[in-house]
Amino acid sequence: MNLHVEDLHRAAGFWTAALGYELRSGEVGDESPALIAKDGAAPAIVLDTDDRTHLDLSVADRAEQQAEVERLVSLGARRVAWDYADGADHVVLLDPEGNLFCVVVDGG
Repeated sequence: MNLHVEDLHRAAGFWTAALGYELRSGEVGDESPALIAKDGAAPAIVLDTDDRTHLDLSVADRAEQQAEVERLVSLGARRVAWDYADGADHVVLLDPEGNLFCVVVDGG
């Protein structure tokens, strides 16, 4: 999940304490620091000052990503025309209610 925040330090401090999460890597101040559950059993939260709040659905590789995107489109999701950076690891979709979400190759 990407969570839109205004203050990365304040948000990281709050959400790590509230949820028992920790920074995945780097320091707060990275472009988009990620918080993960200490046991790894809950979804990661990426803090971002630029992006809208949205869900990220993780997949293992590009083939799984393509299959998942096709499955979601068959369920009513719509592809979004998006300006992807070279080598982008995500595909942006809209759910039937018009909410953005991404299918991301985690590679983790």
